[in-house]
Amino acid sequence: MSAPHPAPVTPPRQDHAFHLYDTTLRDGSQQEGLTLSVADKMAVARLLDELGVTYIEGGWPGAVPKDTEFFRRAQHELTLHSARLAAFGATRRAGVRVEEDEQVRALVEASTPTITLVAKSDIRHVHGALRTTGEENLAMVRDTVAHLVGLGREVFVDAEHFFDGFRADPEHATAVALEAFAAGAAAVVLCDTNGGMLPHDVAEIVAELRSRLEAAGAGEGRLGVHTHNDSGCAVANALTAVRGGITHVQGCVNGYGERTGNADLVTMLADLQLRMGVELVPAESLGEATRIAHAIGEIVNMAASPRAPYVGASAFAHKAGLHASAIRVDPDLYQHIDPRLVGNDMRMIISEMAGRASIELKGRELGFDLTGEKALLARLAARVKQREAEGYSYEAADASFELLLLDEMGRVPRYFEVESWRTTSHQLRDGGLETEATVKLAPSPTAGDDDAAGRRTVTIAEGNGPVNALDTALRAALRSRFPQVDDFELIDFKVRILDAHHGTDATTRVLVRTAGLGLEFQTVGIGPNLIEASWEAITDAYTYGFHKAGI
Repeated sequence: MSAPHPAPVTPPRQDHAFHLYDTTLRDGSQQEGLTLSVADKMAVARLLDELGVTYIEGGWPGAVPKDTEFFRRAQHELTLHSARLAAFGATRRAGVRVEEDEQVRALVEASTPTITLVAKSDIRHVHGALRTTGEENLAMVRDTVAHLVGLGREVFVDAEHFFDGFRADPEHATAVALEAFAAGAAAVVLCDTNGGMLPHDVAEIVAELRSRLEAAGAGEGRLGVHTHNDSGCAVANALTAVRGGITHVQGCVNGYGERTGNADLVTMLADLQLRMGVELVPAESLGEATRIAHAIGEIVNMAASPRAPYVGASAFAHKAGLHASAIRVDPDLYQHIDPRLVGNDMRMIISEMAGRASIELKGRELGFDLTGEKALLARLAARVKQREAEGYSYEAADASFELLLLDEMGRVPRYFEVESWRTTSHQLRDGGLETEATVKLAPSPTAGDDDAAGRRTVTIAEGNGPVNALDTALRAALRSRFPQVDDFELIDFKVRILDAHHGTDATTRVLVRTAGLGLEFQTVGIGPNLIEASWEAITDAYTYGFHKAGI
């Protein structure tokens, strides 16, 4: 077996006063239901580099074949401009010479400039999991760090279970940090692996550890923190550690990670830079945070939470009329930062709580100047409240609200006039279901010389259920008048039953999301059944789509 050999690397990074270390590709991928291909990992790494993180932990080469392949490809296919790639692995095994440990060799062969080693710092895990002595555990840390530093690598040590271990045996936990620094580690990262710490716990332990390190002559060593969210305090714990002097924080984009997740890296970045004055990335990079968080969510097929701080769709959304009145005077009265700093935007939500101020701001957001239109605003507010009472919801259906606004202004477009529609379903002998819909459009009231628009149109179509059949029939009826209808696609369909205690007589609300011609929007429909609610949402979708496309 060949001996490990050093690969060309850049000098250790000692010039950064603060490290922002991302572990989405390794620790984040341990989240239930989250699986990354090598191509996914490459795409996420490029986005993290755009964000400006200091380090990207790519995975565990040698232990996970996919990660080994990622590092192999990264050497030739991944160009990073701001970030530095790190490979993750463990210290040598107990009783094995570091030069002979296959996992350590795999770390070297990954050819990354930085290597992060996980080491046991809780003596109970040393005895119970490693089945070795405290002395051997310290030797494992010392030998592995010194070996990799000797090969020209920058080495971080993740002290696993550090906070719990410090409570159980502060002497051994401190000794792990001292051995790592003595062997040349660039940072020792204190891990709340079980995620059960609270901010005051972190503050006390960090302060005591720093005192012990200073007494031992290692007070200048860089400390980091790696927190999990099991107590709901991952970000708070990390920020508390920073206030205690820690200058290296680890996290995952969108808070991905095992169990309840890791500290949300983007939230930490924004908190540190915008609220605590720690300069981590260029302002223009921070301004891309919302786009990047959502792009990564699409890649990993786990969307960023709408309620995520800073980058969530609801982070700067305002629903209460009282808020809107104040925001109209000064947006900062109900917003803790300017949302543009993180690439987000303020949104006004129209609901039964909406007053005239909310509608005026929402109109401005949609491109309508309603300043001074008191009568119009009053009518709109009353109409919204009435329709919300009937079951409509405009919170997620801006397109339907804009049609309502246009209607109240006497400017609602009338592209087609529906004479009638119907749908029938037949149970076949073989148990299958056959569904057919008929749509009749009256001559358009604005047909002019347009022969197609001036004729009555009747179309019949089959579909996979009554809603699909109706949509297919309506599209066929519109095609001769508006061939652009084929450019639109219904991409999402959500149904909610209101007043469920009424059983089959309950009101149904349907939200339809449509995309096409560079647009993406949502419409809402209400009815005594799924079919009628869907028909309203679908007809609104085509009306709005044609209008916004300038047809």
